[in-house]
Amino acid sequence: MILFLSEIISLLQKDVILMVQVIVRDNNVDQALKALKKKMQREGVFREMKLRRNFEKPSEKKAREKAEAVRRARKLERKRLERDGF
Repeated sequence: MILFLSEIISLLQKDVILMVQVIVRDNNVDQALKALKKKMQREGVFREMKLRRNFEKPSEKKAREKAEAVRRARKLERKRLERDGF
């Protein structure tokens, strides 16, 4: 995924602080870039950028968050049943 400068600037203007740091060892920029992408993916930066590209109406946001909560609950229930051996 390519980070566009305009997206980064818009995130910074909206008080979103990107505090991801990667150390470049032995001038291996490819490995550092891979590590950076992995950290950003884990922290949900790409997902947040996608959500902020367009305005989301409050009703849409509420519906999305409710659907996410249902998905999380179902996943936890599946894991619990699997762990208990059902």
